Amino acid sequence: MRKITILGSTGSIGKQTLEVIREQKNIEIVALTANQNIELLEQQIHEFNPKCVVVMDEKKAMTLQKKMGHKTEVLWGMDGLITVSTLSEIDLVVTAIVGMIGLRPTIAAIKSGKDIALANKETLVTAGAIIMDLVKKHNVRLLPVDSEHSAIFQCLNGEQTSAVESIILTASGGPFRGYTKKRLEEVTLEQALKHPNWSMGAKITIDSSTLVNKGLEVIEAKWLFDLRREQIQVVVHPQSIVHSMVEFIDGSIIAQMGLPDMKLPIQYALAYPERVINPYPRLKLGDIGTLTFEEPDLQVFRGLALAFDALREGGSMPIVYNAANESAVDMFLKQEIKYKDIVTIIDQAMTKHNVTICKDETDVIEIESWTRNIVRNR
Repeated sequence: MRKITILGSTGSIGKQTLEVIREQKNIEIVALTANQNIELLEQQIHEFNPKCVVVMDEKKAMTLQKKMGHKTEVLWGMDGLITVSTLSEIDLVVTAIVGMIGLRPTIAAIKSGKDIALANKETLVTAGAIIMDLVKKHNVRLLPVDSEHSAIFQCLNGEQTSAVESIILTASGGPFRGYTKKRLEEVTLEQALKHPNWSMGAKITIDSSTLVNKGLEVIEAKWLFDLRREQIQVVVHPQSIVHSMVEFIDGSIIAQMGLPDMKLPIQYALAYPERVINPYPRLKLGDIGTLTFEEPDLQVFRGLALAFDALREGGSMPIVYNAANESAVDMFLKQEIKYKDIVTIIDQAMTKHNVTICKDETDVIEIESWTRNIVRNR
């Protein structure tokens, strides 16, 4: 039986991971973590009986501990996240936590020899070289949970990486596909939070609408699959049925397809290298009818173009891209800025940054802090 920790169990990916576990019943949950949704975490504790849980706020942790008694140990803060990511009895950590906060516990888990089911984009975007070196050094598996990266991972199964000509990441285009720059200036928060195909958390939904989410996936793919910038393509596929593709040097293209349901890539990561039966709806191509593809408009959706710029610059620039976006999206969700300002803020921060090489997580955190200060004081 696989024993796991889930970082971010009350978020979108975390909750869907628990749905998969309910159906599979061959996975023991040792630890769960949450940020704000303590009420849901309590429900999860009663259902899954984890050894320990983590909340970020110390006072909330103490209150929860009183409720739980000796049933479950309650830890708090970053130290708590690191502790549950390195428990001796676990063999896999699901990093479903959103943001840079996932970096340190992921690094600690890898150093402790734990396999990683990676749903936290920021980990590879900001510290790709560091993470991949650690993965090789400690001989652990980094299993992608994002639907696009899972698709690439599956398409590469049994193939030689030297035979890959390029990968093709698909994007739904979000709710504003076909918009002009002028029309984007009128976008409201309510409109941006409505994704046409996927059910996700607020931050990722906004990222998907700007195509910054796809930009983060581009940078992540570079590290996951050891690719050059020129080997990564993005194509808009509104139906979200083809989750991504791999083009080989002989011209063949292999695609992974399925209904837009995050439980499929989550299950694949949890069960790898096995495939297991499940009750999920099956794809019927006759019902879908038509699959269409188009090039993304990089002039209108500059957030994606800036990701390729960050890859070209290399070094610390992807950290700035990510941190500026995190700050800007947070400001937009609080209605402190307009929708069109998100990408402008990312561009401004990248323009002001002088690229450096990060040797460790401390360097990464320093660049992130610098970026947040730049955005705050713009």
